Amino acid sequence: MKKVIAMSSARKAKQIAIYSAAMCLVGCWLPTQVRTPAKVETTSAASQVQLSPVQLPPGVDLTSPDWRGIDITPKSPVLAKSVQDEAKTFVLQPGYKMEPVLTEPQIEQPAAIAFDGNGRMYVLELRSYMLDADAKNELEPTNIISRWEDKNNDGVYETGAVFVEGLVFPRFILPYGANSILSMESNTDNVYKYTDTNNDGKSDKKELFVTRFGRSGNVEHQQSSLFWGMDNWLYSTYNAFRVRWDGTGRETTGSNGAQWGISQDNDGKVWFQGGASGVPSYFQFPLHYGRFTVEDQLAKDFTIPYGMPVGTADFQGGMDEVRLPDASLARVTGSAGNEIFRGTRLPASMVGQYFYGEPVARVVRQVDPVVSEGITQLHNVYQGQKTEFIKSSDPLFRPIDMQTAPDGTMYIVDMYRGIIQEGQWTQKTSYLRTKIDQFQLDKVISKGRIWRLTYQGMDRDKTQPRMLNETATELVAQLENPNGWWRDMAQQLIILKGDKSVVPMLEQMARTNKNVLARFHALWTLEGLGVLDAGLLRALMRDPNPRVQIQAIRASETIYKGGDKTLATEYNTFIKSANPDIVIQAMLTINTLKVAGVNATVSAAIASNKARGVQLVGSQILTPPVQTGSGNAAAQYTASETSLLERGALIFNELCSQCHGETGTGKQLMPGVLMAPSFVSNPRVQGHSDYLLKALLKGLTGPIEGKSYAGGVMVAMGDNPDEWVASITSYLRNNFTNAASFVSAEDVAKMRKRIEGQKTTYKYDELLPSIPKLLPNINQWKATASHNKNAVVGGTGSPSGAFNFEGWTTGVQQTPGMFFQIELPSMYNLVALEFNSPGFRGNTIPGAPGAPPAGPQPPGAASGGVTARPTLSTAPRGYILQGSKDGKTWFNIAEGKGSGTLTFISFAAVETKFLKMTQTQANQDSAPWTMQALKIYEAAK
Repeated sequence: MKKVIAMSSARKAKQIAIYSAAMCLVGCWLPTQVRTPAKVETTSAASQVQLSPVQLPPGVDLTSPDWRGIDITPKSPVLAKSVQDEAKTFVLQPGYKMEPVLTEPQIEQPAAIAFDGNGRMYVLELRSYMLDADAKNELEPTNIISRWEDKNNDGVYETGAVFVEGLVFPRFILPYGANSILSMESNTDNVYKYTDTNNDGKSDKKELFVTRFGRSGNVEHQQSSLFWGMDNWLYSTYNAFRVRWDGTGRETTGSNGAQWGISQDNDGKVWFQGGASGVPSYFQFPLHYGRFTVEDQLAKDFTIPYGMPVGTADFQGGMDEVRLPDASLARVTGSAGNEIFRGTRLPASMVGQYFYGEPVARVVRQVDPVVSEGITQLHNVYQGQKTEFIKSSDPLFRPIDMQTAPDGTMYIVDMYRGIIQEGQWTQKTSYLRTKIDQFQLDKVISKGRIWRLTYQGMDRDKTQPRMLNETATELVAQLENPNGWWRDMAQQLIILKGDKSVVPMLEQMARTNKNVLARFHALWTLEGLGVLDAGLLRALMRDPNPRVQIQAIRASETIYKGGDKTLATEYNTFIKSANPDIVIQAMLTINTLKVAGVNATVSAAIASNKARGVQLVGSQILTPPVQTGSGNAAAQYTASETSLLERGALIFNELCSQCHGETGTGKQLMPGVLMAPSFVSNPRVQGHSDYLLKALLKGLTGPIEGKSYAGGVMVAMGDNPDEWVASITSYLRNNFTNAASFVSAEDVAKMRKRIEGQKTTYKYDELLPSIPKLLPNINQWKATASHNKNAVVGGTGSPSGAFNFEGWTTGVQQTPGMFFQIELPSMYNLVALEFNSPGFRGNTIPGAPGAPPAGPQPPGAASGGVTARPTLSTAPRGYILQGSKDGKTWFNIAEGKGSGTLTFISFAAVETKFLKMTQTQANQDSAPWTMQALKIYEAAK
């Protein structure tokens, strides 16, 4: 979420995402009402303030898309309204009402909520989030998780205390049984269980739950929203894996493309919320089956929001994102806190609808998931009316989390503040900072409201949960509750108790209960207890209800993986079903479990069922879409290079794809509008590595080659370790049809040192001149060499072939003294040399008469009847690079060893007309020395 802090919900298992800053433990908390109320300014103070002149950053081009048409006249500051006055600003659909359940001063900067089995509400309070426009002290350990109760059952949570304190930007909350929660901090790798063992309302025990879970770097680019799914796996955003409910197992999943929120529907399918995209991310099929690409999963104009014209135009993307003349947001730019409503005290038509906050537009969106032939398309319910489910005329309304509540309604978390973007998007040189200063948005902090959404004539359910005190038998009965939160929590608590005496009850419920949703939960509770029976599963697979059949297939995967391969017979039977949803499920299961004959089975399904979903899933199983991470298929990578590519692919899929798209072409928000530039065949990406390294370490903003992007800013990634930066840089330079040298962690460390004085994000127009440029006039370069010097000029094996893809080769095994020399048309100030040395197979030397072209040969290829050997590297085993101004007197520039396919030699700027590379080592195999696509870089002017 490029610009939002958003967090996800915690319905039963729902968990939060978090986006803000560091855990601020404030003052002395009392068991009930907390500390001294903060001073709340109201709109009546507006007459007491003076207008501030607008100070534009130096060098602003008011004709650029980001700034064109900006209003820079002095404005009155935006001031906080009272809770009662804010309630009057909501524009709701007929019959709905918003009422406060917990507000400041009791809580500060709430980011997410979660309910435990007794209905107590945990609140993640990001108390140090953006306390000024520079995000000062954002990662101080001053945030808290508080817990609140409505003891008198009047609908207001009046009693609360700090449950965990002293946290650094915590990432989520997941209630985990009686008096326990799971959470973790930013820039850490461990999830911990926090428990109150003496019932005083405060955690006093901290236990490691699971490790290898986190990441470091920008706080928007770390995992969030730990969520217990109906399938008893824990999911989080960013992370392309899931963890078993007890932390003992881990499985790889598809990339979820999410930042700030996770929810699930009544059938247990997990839905992930994007961030910077402003829209839901992955939701087509359960994520553990991988990620399937659906081009039109968002209805036409879905990315257009219809918020109130609050007049601030404080959008990170600049004027390009402003709808004129009312200065409202033109397209979604941030999102958070998704929830599929599963309650009982709002109209029945709301059940199964998807809700999420767009806090930049100050709206809550209602989304209708329309399923046709197995494919889901999302529609904004109020798109035709050019409005939203909830919106507000108060610029401080910031909806970032929502959740189906125990009382059957839906709760909405409003962080209620001026700035909703993290500090890297509010730098002093940015458009957004100009707007923040203009309206003094940085002054409204440390507030927050949690609202209950109700409907006329439908009072909240006043039944107070007491599931933490119930036996396993009593909890089984709760699986029939019409409120999804109750069912989720009951399932979780039965599994945590581990009481198998209720197994017969659960099996009977799964077989015969009239409530199909109770049957789902009974089945998965059995799965979580580890007592699934193949006979029960086969019976449910024959159930007349196709939804029950699908649940049985999914649940059966557990015992198939446990060794019962006979279930493959049932799976293959389902392939012949006329119901596309069942066929899709069977294909997903067969493919994931690697059942024998999967390709033939899927082919048969495609041939017999023409439903769009069957065709899409089947075709992508048989011919997977081009996946990032494979690198340049023609290159021969070393083990270290392969490792960089694999890690870089993971980083890209989990993080970069949010803005740059799954295929690297830039995520399209609407026709002609991209979130970020394309990486495909990008000359800047595969040019000198300084470009990517500088942009990654310090960030990048401004139009690129005259084109603006909705994302506006490439946030700095310099908080990540050197190895992380090296991985994603190398990956981008060797994917998306790019081919360039790899970058090492040592290269990253050197660049950090070089640019440590750069305190702000690079502007593209200032970055580009600082990057070494490819030397021009390649047709005027003259090449000579120790070998093949008499070959046809420009042909295969000739010295001048090194400048193109014909390639130069020694034609014989490498030995010391071999050389390659270039004479340039004039003196140049040079800084780097790069060339490609493709591997080869066979006993025949590339470039020799009758030999195949230089480059990789197919496995098993032969030449002259001789069986090919493994691919050998043709990079120089050792070299010394020298320069000369006259071709007579030489000086040393660099020395080293070639490895892999690409050799990149970087050196301090040197003025020279001649370059000469001399081989210094012999190799032990038959590989010659080859070079092609040679590039020379001159220093930036």
